[in-house]
Amino acid sequence: MTSQPDRVETMRLLAGAGRGEANAMAGLTERVYAELRALAAHYIQRERSGHTLEPTALVHEVFLRLIDSKGLHANDRRHFFAIAAGAMRRVLVDHARTRDAAKRGGGRARVALSTLDAAADNADADALALDDALTKLARFDARQARIVELRFFGSLTMDEIAELLGVSKRTIESEWAMARAWLHRELAGGASA
Repeated sequence: MTSQPDRVETMRLLAGAGRGEANAMAGLTERVYAELRALAAHYIQRERSGHTLEPTALVHEVFLRLIDSKGLHANDRRHFFAIAAGAMRRVLVDHARTRDAAKRGGGRARVALSTLDAAADNADADALALDDALTKLARFDARQARIVELRFFGSLTMDEIAELLGVSKRTIESEWAMARAWLHRELAGGASA
C-alpha cells in the first residue's frame, strides 16, 4: 500500500506533469517506472514467442506518448495508470500493425486472452483482432470496453476500476463478465470465419 506522503508526492508530480513541467515528468517517471516495466513485462510475456518489442522499449514508448500528449492530465495514481494502459494498448497495436504491414498480413502478434476467459487458459487472439473487437464493443458499451482495457492492459483490480469509473465493484464485476463473454464470442467467431 502506498503511504500518504508517497501519494501526495505522486499527486504533486502528476499536477506538474499536467502543466508540462519537465522535472515533474522526470520525477514521475522515476516513481512509476518499475511498476510500468513490470506491467509491460507481464503483458509481453503473453505475446507470441519471438515478439520483437521488449518491456523496456514498450515503457519508453508509452512515456514518449504521454510526454508528447498535450499535457498529462491525471487526477491520481490510478488515473495515471489507466492513461498509461491505454497508451500501452495503442503502442502494442501499432507495433502489430507495422509488423503486419511489413509481412503483408502474415504472422500477426498473438495475445493470450486468459484474463478475458478463465475457461480458455490457452486461448490466443491476434492483437489487432482484440483491438478491433474492443473498438466494436465501445460502440455498444463504452464503459465495458474501458473496463476490459483497464483490466487487460492496465492490470487494475476490480476495486481500482470501480473507484476510477465511479461505480460499484459489483457493477464492474457484472460488466466485466458480460464484456469478457462478448469478446470471447466475437474473437472465436472471427477465428472460425
